[in-house]
Amino acid sequence: MRLKLLVPALLLLGTVARAEPWTFDLAHSRVGFSVRHMMVSNVAGSFHDVKATVDLDEKNLTKSTVEFTIAASSIDTQNADRDKHLKSPDFFDVTKFPSLTFKSTKVAPAGKNKFKVTGDLTIRDVTKSVTLDVTLTDPMTTPWGKTVRGVEATGKLNRHEFGLNWNKTLDKGGVVVSDEVKLEISGELDK
Repeated sequence: MRLKLLVPALLLLGTVARAEPWTFDLAHSRVGFSVRHMMVSNVAGSFHDVKATVDLDEKNLTKSTVEFTIAASSIDTQNADRDKHLKSPDFFDVTKFPSLTFKSTKVAPAGKNKFKVTGDLTIRDVTKSVTLDVTLTDPMTTPWGKTVRGVEATGKLNRHEFGLNWNKTLDKGGVVVSDEVKLEISGELDK
């Protein structure tokens, strides 16, 4: 009797779609941000040491998952003095908080090849929910036989919510660093 119940259950498990792992190709990707500087210009930066796990469920992309771990010390704004300040306790405090992480909690459709990916972002041991607007291209095969997809993600956060509080007031009003930080991820995923 148990065997009669077990066989259909095993057959059903064999037909369930499983998410497939894709790797984040850092040679063709950028994990970055921009922030308003002195109420005048936007300063961009990126992180070079990024590890990502992307599991795509091709039958139902809303069941996919994304996880990032970023080495805070890999920040690069193309200015050594600014990077040193960003690594200090005034901002990321990379000695005490070496990693930034993101782990998706929900993927919702938002149009053709577009999704709202909500997840837990942790900076300086403070975790907040953020939502990214994500565009995922259809898979294609490279001339070298590899299957790839493109991904673009944008979002924003208030840096004070993560304990990134340093600032200076300008003599004519405004501040050196805006509260809002724009997140910008452009990447290539390899199957």
